[in-house]
Amino acid sequence: MDLEPKNASAEEEATETASSAASEGNEGNESSSETASSTSETDESAGSSQTEEQTDWQDRYLRLYAEFDNYRKRTMRERVELIRTASRDSIEKMLPVLDDFSRAEAASLELEDPVALKEGQHLIHAKFKQLMEAQGVKAMAVETGDVFDVDFHEAITRIPSPELSGKVVDVVESGYLLNDAVIRYAKVVVGE
Repeated sequence: MDLEPKNASAEEEATETASSAASEGNEGNESSSETASSTSETDESAGSSQTEEQTDWQDRYLRLYAEFDNYRKRTMRERVELIRTASRDSIEKMLPVLDDFSRAEAASLELEDPVALKEGQHLIHAKFKQLMEAQGVKAMAVETGDVFDVDFHEAITRIPSPELSGKVVDVVESGYLLNDAVIRYAKVVVGE
């Protein structure tokens, strides 16, 4: 008889231990479900911040791309405008010479004196030459007997000339320099 009460109390203790373990397990389960729930919330907020960051980078990229495209278009327009108006200053400075030629042509119809015509042409030529020199254009000094130089001369033909072999025999068309850079080669006949 003594055994039964002991067994009953042992069973009660085992039941209480199991029940307390179960309640602790439930608390652990609740805790783990809370942890899982907070982890999923953290994942969602991390995912949300990643998409916000990705959207921010995409927005920055699109703005930068648009800004670069606008810059490219603007510089293209400026370049086209510069090319269209690059020679404007030089042309404006040549207009008085054109006016002089127009006046000379009108005067030549009424004028019978050839000396006056030659003097007018000479004055216009001198004015134009001075204008070109002011712009940095000057004629190359090429004379018969100069050594042929491919950096300044263009040979249009060769003729037999033992005394001027490899030298300029005749200048067909003058060459010009713009600020010491060749803009037109002198066309010459070279001896061989």
